[in-house]
Amino acid sequence: MQCMKAIALKPQTKDLGIIERDEPSITAPDEIKIRVLRVGICGTDREEAAGGRAMAPIGRDDLVIGHEMFGKVVETGRDVTRVKPGDFAVFTVRRGCGKCLPCAMNRPDMCRTGDYRERGIWGLDGYQTEYVVDREQYIVRVPGAIQDTGVLMEPLSVAEKAIDEAVRLQSARLPDACATPAWLFGKRCLVAGLGPIGLLAALALRLRGAEVYGLDIVDPGTARPKWIEAIGGSYVDGRNVGPGKADSAVGQMDMIFEAAGIAVLDFNLLDALAYNGVYVLTGIPGGDRPLQIQGAELMRRLVLFNQVMAGSVNAAHGHFQMAVNDLLQASITWGDHVEKLITHRHRTGEFKEVLAGHSPDEIKAVIEWT
Repeated sequence: MQCMKAIALKPQTKDLGIIERDEPSITAPDEIKIRVLRVGICGTDREEAAGGRAMAPIGRDDLVIGHEMFGKVVETGRDVTRVKPGDFAVFTVRRGCGKCLPCAMNRPDMCRTGDYRERGIWGLDGYQTEYVVDREQYIVRVPGAIQDTGVLMEPLSVAEKAIDEAVRLQSARLPDACATPAWLFGKRCLVAGLGPIGLLAALALRLRGAEVYGLDIVDPGTARPKWIEAIGGSYVDGRNVGPGKADSAVGQMDMIFEAAGIAVLDFNLLDALAYNGVYVLTGIPGGDRPLQIQGAELMRRLVLFNQVMAGSVNAAHGHFQMAVNDLLQASITWGDHVEKLITHRHRTGEFKEVLAGHSPDEIKAVIEWT
């Protein structure tokens, strides 16, 4: 059996390196083998590399990391129909618990037991390697026209799910929302935190005709504010938005998409949520710093203003397909501007520097496996 290289760590340690693994082969008629071309780096990868949350597969003491993959199909089992050799594709991340109804319906993003596994994160090897094999139900074909941005599929799928859930909530609640399939058109939306997921959420919202404001704490004129302004959004410098002043700084918002993972900011922004507004959270705060909130005032706002707060994590196969559609539409609308989200491309041997931290001008870093 041939060997291949992979980037792996020992969970809950900083022991990280390039290892050799047996190259996987197809053993079932519904399996697909992909040659990995590039893998995105995100905060989860860096948290794992720093000794944070991660779990090795059963029977191993190390975990191949990486979950934002993009590659090319090299072989398929005899029953596979969705892709063929030569196609570009990605695999989804989460695998179901095998116990609950959502997982049985291929919706492990809504697992009820918490016993799911995630490739490159929790209990399953990831994609920072030369080849991967998985089942057809987890494959999403990527058109060649967007091969340069295909590695953004996973973070965009997270944004797609959160936005879709927010719209579904509003469609169920609001009399006017169920009268149109385009509820977001013309709506004022605030995206808090302009990392890759926040910027990709802004992209998805702009494609749906929303008026988008992006809030962060970087200087105007730097990469992230310039990127969002180029797609028709507006930048808000969060350093100028004091506690309880969000309303006066940005006005009332029909929807707030949170991607910052900063608890104190999240609650301060509630002042900017309009009557009947929806607030969807995707960021995960680090650490365990205590937070004081005005609980009574928060409850009064949610009740008297008919507001909704919802958390959203991971994504299902359908959200990956939505990401494909939006990346295609974005390439038509803004040309190669989406590519500018990928600011840093690294060789495999540079993995330690990439995972140790990032430069101020980084938006998305990727490791190239070709």
